[in-house]
Amino acid sequence: MPRNTAKTRKTTAARVDVYEEVTNQIVALLEAGTRPWSPRWASGAASLPLRHEGTAYRGINILLLWSAAMAHGYTNPHWMTYRQANELGGQVRKGEKGNLVVHAGTFTPKDGETGEPISDSEGEETSRAYLKRYVVFNVEQIDGLDMSKFPAPFVEIKNRDQRDPELDAAFARYPVPYREGGNSAYYHPVADSIAMPAFGDFVSGNAFYATLAHEAIHSTGHSSRLNRETLYEYGKSKEIRAAEELIAEIGAAMLCAQLGMEPTEREDHAAYLASWLKALRDDKRAIFRAASAAQAGSELILSHMAAPVLSRAA
Repeated sequence: MPRNTAKTRKTTAARVDVYEEVTNQIVALLEAGTRPWSPRWASGAASLPLRHEGTAYRGINILLLWSAAMAHGYTNPHWMTYRQANELGGQVRKGEKGNLVVHAGTFTPKDGETGEPISDSEGEETSRAYLKRYVVFNVEQIDGLDMSKFPAPFVEIKNRDQRDPELDAAFARYPVPYREGGNSAYYHPVADSIAMPAFGDFVSGNAFYATLAHEAIHSTGHSSRLNRETLYEYGKSKEIRAAEELIAEIGAAMLCAQLGMEPTEREDHAAYLASWLKALRDDKRAIFRAASAAQAGSELILSHMAAPVLSRAA
């Protein structure tokens, strides 16, 4: 039994170390003035980070790979492990550094003596979460690949100085109405509606739609949707408010990437930065929860917007 306990402690320590490693990386970026959820699309096209077979990474891995792409200037969104590169006929160039990503899963612990699954007080098998780190390389770090298999993203970044009929129609399909003409942008949970300043009050059309995306992410926390605690307790403390704003910031960035927009830095970003840093330093899992909630919100909105915007060719 002691041997099994030691193994469990070792596994737990390793799991905590991964949370700490990721959180420290995000904190360092924020301290340096970089928001890992705000990539700049130098290639003129937007994308979530993609695995070698074309499926998108999720949650915290999006932030980790966006920040790596920004730091190194990668414009291709495809990533793979060293082994996957070799299997596809490629070779990671000498001296290239891998980029951290994580894999989350669950396992059923077993009794050290009987080998049987451990059950809880109600007789149900227990399940424990784990987090494993591994490294991936961008295809631009690899020689010998057939690059025709890793095409550039297809969602075009537009400079919107005028209204975009496609985006107007897409946001109209999301079942939360918004009205223009107020003095500030906000989501009203009781009325379940969004208020926006007039389109012409924004510095650009892109800023208007990015702000609307931010408020739409807030609205996904409504009890009829994702029922997010940080939305309903928004006014109880600055820590809860900052947590909800972090979800909206990240979720809007994920949404913008799939709608062909660069996220814009909000004027209130600096006001929340200190709270975000404190939250991440105090809780190694905070950024993981925020990224997961942000992804859920962006996917909910996109499910209503459907194909017309997402299929737009560059």
